[in-house]
Amino acid sequence: MSNKKRFSLLLVCMMALVAVLGACSTTTTNTSGGSAESNASAQIDQIKQRGKLIVGVKYDTKLFGLKDPGSGKVEGFDVDMAHALAKSILGDESKVELKEVTSKTRIPMLNNGDVDMVIATMTITDERKKEVDFSDVYFQAGQSLLVKKGSPIKGIEDVTADTTILAAKGATSIDNIEEKVPDVKVLEFDNYQDAFNALKAGQGEALTTDDAILYGMAAQDPNYEVVGKPFTDEPYGIAVKKGQTGLVEAINKGLADMKADGSYDEMYKKWIGKAPENK
Repeated sequence: MSNKKRFSLLLVCMMALVAVLGACSTTTTNTSGGSAESNASAQIDQIKQRGKLIVGVKYDTKLFGLKDPGSGKVEGFDVDMAHALAKSILGDESKVELKEVTSKTRIPMLNNGDVDMVIATMTITDERKKEVDFSDVYFQAGQSLLVKKGSPIKGIEDVTADTTILAAKGATSIDNIEEKVPDVKVLEFDNYQDAFNALKAGQGEALTTDDAILYGMAAQDPNYEVVGKPFTDEPYGIAVKKGQTGLVEAINKGLADMKADGSYDEMYKKWIGKAPENK
């Protein structure tokens, strides 16, 4: 082969190599393979192809997610939020399948793929961010105490190490109360309704969780009341499986639209009885 032919062949090979490297450099990949943009849109595409959102909500939390034992219907702020997001993402608020979660099961069910998202009075924390991704804050709550009317406990300052506090397993309220009152006695239950029943049975002096949930319990039984000022900030977020950025973006867009068109305020007033102080 002549030197001229060798040079021509070498030049062709070099041009082909540059073209390949250039094509590779224009595509950003993530840990699951494929481009980040295509994977993000694929999450929404899968939901659209299925034709419904599968949402984890609580069935035992009045005002947010409570199942009527007679009709079997689940109602609350979180349930309405699920339908609103179905309208935003799928164009039809009826395209929702609800699945029951508790404070203990919501992250495992999400990571197992049992639900697309969890809307279940879930506080955004740094620890939880290691396991799941969150939307923007959709509800601002604060931890407080529920007691029987006439109780000597009027706020967190009256709770001592001799007080027995009732709470739900997996809730951040347990860590918060133990931080406020070291060595306090805490009894944990699988869900809030069991904890409330235990309070009625005299197994503890107070039940603690977010004030919004406690107001729902007090509405069930006028013999009980929420006391004291909230002693924590509890920003609720909608949780999705780690890395599902496309779904997070779709949820955040839906939330922003609701707050802009006034439908969020209407939902808030419907369940909480007043306009939100902050959104």
